[in-house]
Amino acid sequence: MGVPRPPSPRKTPPNLTSFESLGLAEPLLRALAAEGFSTPTPIQAQAIGPLLEGRDLVGIAQTGTGKTAAFALPLLHHLDSRPANPKSAKALILAPTRELAAQIADTFRTLGRHKRPSIALVVGGARPGPQVRALARGVDILVATPGRLIDHMNSGVVNLSGTGRLVLDEADQMFDLGFLPAIRKIIGRLPTQRQTILLSATMPGQIRALADEVLSDPVEASVAPAARPVERIAQSVIHVERAAKRAALVDLLRDGVERAIVFTRTKRGADRVSEHLERAGLNAAAIHGDKSQGQRERALGAFRNGRVGILVATDIAARGIDVDGVSHVINFELPNVPEAYVHRIGRTARAGRDGIAVSLCDAEERGLLRDIERLIGKPIEATGDVPPEPARAPRKGPRGNGKFQGKPQGKPGGKFQGKPQGNKPQGKNPQGKPGGAQGSRRRPANTTNDQARAA
Repeated sequence: MGVPRPPSPRKTPPNLTSFESLGLAEPLLRALAAEGFSTPTPIQAQAIGPLLEGRDLVGIAQTGTGKTAAFALPLLHHLDSRPANPKSAKALILAPTRELAAQIADTFRTLGRHKRPSIALVVGGARPGPQVRALARGVDILVATPGRLIDHMNSGVVNLSGTGRLVLDEADQMFDLGFLPAIRKIIGRLPTQRQTILLSATMPGQIRALADEVLSDPVEASVAPAARPVERIAQSVIHVERAAKRAALVDLLRDGVERAIVFTRTKRGADRVSEHLERAGLNAAAIHGDKSQGQRERALGAFRNGRVGILVATDIAARGIDVDGVSHVINFELPNVPEAYVHRIGRTARAGRDGIAVSLCDAEERGLLRDIERLIGKPIEATGDVPPEPARAPRKGPRGNGKFQGKPQGKPGGKFQGKPQGNKPQGKNPQGKPGGAQGSRRRPANTTNDQARAA
């Protein structure tokens, strides 16, 4: 933006106080009181004051720290009663997934109940007609995923030239999903003079560079979670043959599990696991990028209210899911990227509770397990017998020297597994070439497809 910046953002001192003393408008205080909130969380105490002053802000905070209200309250405070211009939005919030975007929109509706802002949710997987009609009228708050917003921008449905406030929520996740080119394009349509808020659970170099590029003299609000989720989670691994995984999963879920999220690598795998659990008499639902928005919302709603006790999900689809009371996370398949393991098991042990994470590991996943253990800095306790690791077949000579000796992977056991993962070239990312060094990172086999759907 051409504005000189200090080497690193200034940090605001923690100011744990009441919402009243932060200077929020009376309608917002009434909404907070109705929800039973009286004391701001650390991220809210650090962020709300500077945001009310119009400062740019970098927020480093995990999910579950109250970060959504930290930016929603100041944005609602600044809203005036004048209607938005047609095809415009007064404030834009970008989120990596449909689920997170929907939760952000719900937070604005809850906290803004006495101000009644107009809110549009623009995400993939939903019919575009209602989105187009809402944008045509103009809205106070636009919550969107980058891909669908780009579609509407290209078709002339929305004009961001008058949008004075921008929030990039979970910026590190948007970067991991390859959305950086789309984000840059969106920011290019915004006015230079604006308030920008960037929130991220982590601050790798690429995200810090993005913050330096798009923010002007930002304040930094940084909080650590009360306790790292992994410290409150009892982790274990069960070594099992691939063909026996489904039976082992059923046994686990029948053993006193209250509410569980089961992770698979692929969308097809999520469907098949969910169907198998239903046939076994367990109440389960699947959520992934091929499900429509309505299907995803119904599955999440049933999981939240307890009508469904087991949610089977892919990594991308699970981002943004914020459900308390998840007693177990079960990795039916280990993730290809070790960091995804930490994100997965963080779905349990919320709100100060303990949690349980169990991984089913077959022989071909031993290397993935070692990668995870290196990342978390300790071995995961194995329950039951640990079979010896299978010997690797010797490498063959040049092609043409003898007969092919059979499939290296062996035939996957049962119908569940479908095609082996990781042996098929992934091709180009549909979002374009990711920025920075992301292209060199290993990624889960389902990331590309789910990413396109999540927009």
